[in-house]
Amino acid sequence: MKQVKNYVYFIVVIAIMFACSTQKNSFVNRSFHSVTTKYNVLFNGEQAYEKGLEEIRNKHEDNFWKRLQIEPITFDENSIETPKFTPTTNKEEESSKNLTPFEKAEEKAVKAIQKHSMYIGGFERNGQIDDAYLLLGKARYYTQRFVPALEAFNYVIANYPQADLIYETKIWRAKTNIRIANEKRAIETLRLLLDVLDAKEKINSRTKEEAYTAMAMAYEKTDTIKKVIDYLKLATQTHYNKEQTARNMFILGQIYSELNLKDSARIEFQKLVDFRRAPSKYHIHANIELAKNTPKDSSSTLIRPFEKLIKNRDNRPYLDELYYQIGVLEENRDSVKKAISYYKKSLQAKNGSDYQKTYTYEKLGNAYFKKANFILANSYYDSVMKVTSDEYKNEKRIRRIERKHKSLILLSKYETQLKTNDSILHIANLSKEEQKQYFEKYIAEIKNQDTQLKSNPNFSGNSFSNNTIKNTNKQGKWYFYNDQAKTIGQAKFAKIWGNRPLEDNWRWSDKILNNTTLNNTNTVASGNKKDELANYLNAVPKSKKVIDSLTTERNEALYQLGLIYKEQFKNTSLAIQNLERLAQVNTDKNLDLPINYHLYQIYSEINNPKANQYKNVILTKYPKSKFAQIILNPNKDVTTATLEDDIAKTYEKIYYLYKKDRFEEVVLKVNETIPSIQGSELIPKFELLKAYALGKYKSKEEFKKAMEFVALTYANTVEGEKAREIAKQLE
Repeated sequence: MKQVKNYVYFIVVIAIMFACSTQKNSFVNRSFHSVTTKYNVLFNGEQAYEKGLEEIRNKHEDNFWKRLQIEPITFDENSIETPKFTPTTNKEEESSKNLTPFEKAEEKAVKAIQKHSMYIGGFERNGQIDDAYLLLGKARYYTQRFVPALEAFNYVIANYPQADLIYETKIWRAKTNIRIANEKRAIETLRLLLDVLDAKEKINSRTKEEAYTAMAMAYEKTDTIKKVIDYLKLATQTHYNKEQTARNMFILGQIYSELNLKDSARIEFQKLVDFRRAPSKYHIHANIELAKNTPKDSSSTLIRPFEKLIKNRDNRPYLDELYYQIGVLEENRDSVKKAISYYKKSLQAKNGSDYQKTYTYEKLGNAYFKKANFILANSYYDSVMKVTSDEYKNEKRIRRIERKHKSLILLSKYETQLKTNDSILHIANLSKEEQKQYFEKYIAEIKNQDTQLKSNPNFSGNSFSNNTIKNTNKQGKWYFYNDQAKTIGQAKFAKIWGNRPLEDNWRWSDKILNNTTLNNTNTVASGNKKDELANYLNAVPKSKKVIDSLTTERNEALYQLGLIYKEQFKNTSLAIQNLERLAQVNTDKNLDLPINYHLYQIYSEINNPKANQYKNVILTKYPKSKFAQIILNPNKDVTTATLEDDIAKTYEKIYYLYKKDRFEEVVLKVNETIPSIQGSELIPKFELLKAYALGKYKSKEEFKKAMEFVALTYANTVEGEKAREIAKQLE
């Protein structure tokens, strides 16, 4: 009996050995290797491939503010590496532990080909090997090794023309050609494939859908938008792959919107809204795009649907975008207050994207800018710059906001200087008795505030009560951890209190006494001397030199503010307000002519009769000036050329002084010349020369500030670009 068992075991072993052979074309051999390939090696490879696909989908982030990619993959050209695996049997388990899912899929595909291929008599007898080559090519495609992927696809097409997956392989080959910038070859092969597919009556709709999508990808690379539209339309007819179908519909709507075909865009986005199988991200953004492409006068009808979307708990990940879009709709119908409220809700939404925040901050900045609340507007523009990633900093929109932000910084500087110097000069011009009364009243107010503060049961000896701290802790985020709250708080603080030093009892000293003047005199009351009248009286500037310096600074601030409002922000009322006030208080004769000329220009632009008043001043007091010539000879083609020649000669003379190392004289001459050449295209050259001269005898910090001024004020000129480069080098 034992001998019989041994014979049976021997026969089974021999049968298995013959079945394992890849060189014998028998039913047993074919079945064994086919089943082993499909349900063992390839199964594991396909599982790894699906895992890799899932990782790619999770990693890829769509920016719905821009046209989506047809194939949702983010390839990093700098991260292309050779596979880590070596297809050997030694220590196979240890090597596979360090593989990525796609590398593991490739390893399994290679193993299937090496161990189970039955290429006998010029034909492949294992029907699963073509699947292994397709998996091999797809795994290489997703690891950005496109040439080896192309080899795998070409091998299948050349050696397995009757394979079940031949059409899918041809589509993948075309997509690979697109990735290596061989779009023409991809289009040719896809056309041939579509001709074959159209001729067949029974063909999987999935295959056609994928072919149309690949064709749209190819034409997108060649910028043939008409063809992209045609093939995306065909790709969205079958709805086999709901994810890709929704994506194609959305891209089609985006293209129509870019081409300003608003009606077609609305139709396409409405189809996507009605497409129930569409993933939620496409459904939500289709609603948003529908609103963007709807005329402003219809904004009111769209608000209610958005409110319903917000109430739906499933839409919480998109609250920042939904609140933003309602804000836009409210702004379209001139409900600015409601719009601002929704924009702020958008910023408060959890998990909001930084790129979305750049648009929300910009909208808030623009809203306050229109209200002439420039300090608060600037805080929002500053927030735009803070949340913008390096990837988007070169966008035209972001660069425009950056220029506006820098201009507002300059404006804020002059506004602060104007208020500070005005306050100090006001007190300095009071009689001694009036000054005494002023500060006595101020000290009384301080004492009253101290009494009220100490009588507060929550008073703990500092400016933050225990109650405040408790409330802050309940919110989960401390105030100063919130960049937006901190930025707005800083702006409001500066608006109320001005520029304050970091020291004890900061609020006890009047804001008008905490700036440049007090740096040149004794500090006002500090410590326990806050209620001593003498300290305040002694801090008031009395020297004529100091008062003249304050007056000059104040007048310069008025002049610069007038120009900024006139030239950069086109705010004629504020420009007139500053320039007319300067005309009343100005003591610098060099400024008299440009002040009158700028006021003449502003009033002429708004067709105000007051333009004649300033015109007469120029023609009467300065009949030989360049400005008078411009007024008398409106034909600028003639007069401007002559004037520019004269200004160029002046520049050459000052440049000669620079070459002779007479740097202080250069600065003096430039300061004298600029007021009389307003409107000249050569002003940036003068300013840059002045900055160079300052760098020769002033500190590095002064040199840097001078270059930054040129870079900011004349950003769009060659001189501005040069100054920006130098400022960056100095950093």
